[in-house]
Amino acid sequence: MSDDNSNTLASEGAELSEILQIRREKLKRLQDEGKDPFHITSFSRTAYSAEVTGDFEAFENKDVVMCGRVMAKREMGKATFVDIMDDRGRIQLYIKQNDVGEEAFGEVKKGDIGDFVGISGFVFKTRMGEVSVHCKTVTLLSKSLRPLPEKFHGLTNQELKYRHRYVDLIMNPDVRKTFEIRSRFISFVRSFLNERGYMEVETPVLGTISGGATARPFITHHNTLGLDMYLRIALELHLKRLIVGGIERVYEIGRIFRNEGMDTKHNPEFTMVELYQAYADYNDIMDLFEELVSSAALNILGSYKLKWLDCDIDLTPGWQRISMADAVKEHTGVDFMSFESTEDAVKAAASIGVKMPDGKAPTWGDLLFECFDQRAEEKLIQPVFIIDHPVEVSPLAKRKKSDPRLTERFEVFICRNEMGNAFSELNDPIDQRQRFLAQAALRSAGDLEAGMMDDDFINALEYGMPPTGGLGIGIDRCVMMLTGNSSIRDVLLFPTMKPIDD
Repeated sequence: MSDDNSNTLASEGAELSEILQIRREKLKRLQDEGKDPFHITSFSRTAYSAEVTGDFEAFENKDVVMCGRVMAKREMGKATFVDIMDDRGRIQLYIKQNDVGEEAFGEVKKGDIGDFVGISGFVFKTRMGEVSVHCKTVTLLSKSLRPLPEKFHGLTNQELKYRHRYVDLIMNPDVRKTFEIRSRFISFVRSFLNERGYMEVETPVLGTISGGATARPFITHHNTLGLDMYLRIALELHLKRLIVGGIERVYEIGRIFRNEGMDTKHNPEFTMVELYQAYADYNDIMDLFEELVSSAALNILGSYKLKWLDCDIDLTPGWQRISMADAVKEHTGVDFMSFESTEDAVKAAASIGVKMPDGKAPTWGDLLFECFDQRAEEKLIQPVFIIDHPVEVSPLAKRKKSDPRLTERFEVFICRNEMGNAFSELNDPIDQRQRFLAQAALRSAGDLEAGMMDDDFINALEYGMPPTGGLGIGIDRCVMMLTGNSSIRDVLLFPTMKPIDD
């Protein structure tokens, strides 16, 4: 940090400390006078701000009891105008010394921005036409010991907004709308699936292995059992056990943990919904996903059309479906389906500048995936299902009958972002064991994202699992799209942040 910045912070810190001390002195005076606001336990209101301002005719000259945080004060001799904010908006209070009494009026004048007050009074309109409450009583309900950010600039530092979301919500009302949409989307997903006969369940967050995806897990330690455990990186394997157990439509909305990098698309913990449907394949799940997301947009936003990451997106049903090989051919000119050897695929990938991860001898499937990932994915704007992924990157998906190099798997991309991942689920325990062994070998060779052998899951499959379609949807990215936000941190109330010094 530069000396100038250090000096500025030191000066601001000293000033803030003085303000904090003044507010504590005010609290001490109230406590000494037997008026400790922190001893108040409840307050019963009869109306919210939005109700009164939105339907003035119904409330005009009616008595109301309201409460909220003081956001502004304007003193005019023996009268004071105060703006309070509650859960649903803001409203102006008109407080006269003759109406509330000299003592109460004095406390109003000594009060601070950020305090919570409760009032009673009647609703009227000022000469300026503003719906207000003429107060008869005013009660201090809670004391704010720390000043809010300056009125006209608010909380603008993006990192501070993430770290101090509680202040962000106070000062930037539009932020609340993002999280209202998030809540509505999750509620919509539940309703959508429940109406179609899916059963919501909860499965373990802690496990003795990491499974269900290729990702680096978080490791913790169970003291009583004396063993290391993993925070889950997916919901998949437990939910498919329930399909084996006879629950034919099942889903979970849950927190996932992956010990990986952080950027605008990734947070170490995030929310997914995973669902599984017996007697369905990835074509059925494509239909389901398209209907879910498009109808959510229509229900929440009132339109299939939205703007995200400077792109005009149209979620109208009828999304494109294209194989990964055809997407690579369309966007690079390289036709993987025409190659007769891995060497041909290696040369073609090199010709378009695709680089393979170090330390791994590439297969045809690896090369196809990397060509898509590095050259085609960035060009996908409108909703599109990329289907038929290579088996090397799809250890839990069923192989295609027509080409065993590929699987019945799709990913959905919108505006260059992966929004969902789905399979015709592999239900052959012998094939599944071989794929787990292949993943375990990669892990032993140093690939910390590779999966582990799950003997109990193989045991479950050996009892028999019906043909099943499965889907995982990133809740956070869907909310990013619906709210037009460019960073995952904007749609998480409390994103993971690097600690800072005091």
